[in-house]
Amino acid sequence: MPTNDEVDRIVDGWSRERPDLDFSPLQVLSRVGRLARHLERARKTSFEASNLELWEFDVLSALRRAGAPYQLSPKTLLQQTLVSSGTMTNRIDRLVSRELVERRTDPDDGRGILVVMTGLGRERVDAAIRTLLVAERELLERLPKADQERLSALLRKLSLDFD
Repeated sequence: MPTNDEVDRIVDGWSRERPDLDFSPLQVLSRVGRLARHLERARKTSFEASNLELWEFDVLSALRRAGAPYQLSPKTLLQQTLVSSGTMTNRIDRLVSRELVERRTDPDDGRGILVVMTGLGRERVDAAIRTLLVAERELLERLPKADQERLSALLRKLSLDFD
């Protein structure tokens, strides 16, 4: 197994050309970025197997994690998926047209709307998460469990300020 990766080659090139700069942030964040692209490909493949787009999985998984009866307000979905109000409205419309969610009046607030996952939506998101977990395990299989846990803790520490 090679000991140098593409990031090492990039940093070496920059360090040779610009020895006046500290390229140590690239050692971490360029690897995170490259791994994110690999993860996005694995996710896209996993979701396509369940006939879902990436964004559809995001919305449906938020509803699934909410627990029965698998419903959330559009505002809560906005907060969990980090998209604009207009984007969320468009996404809900498309999910309704695919019969993966329904809009219902909020019984606690007659003016409010709830987005409710359908049985088909639940089937699709459950299948997608099973496939995704297999793919993600494969991406991490080179790291022993203890290293995975340490990496998770370090990434959590880094990401706390962003959440």
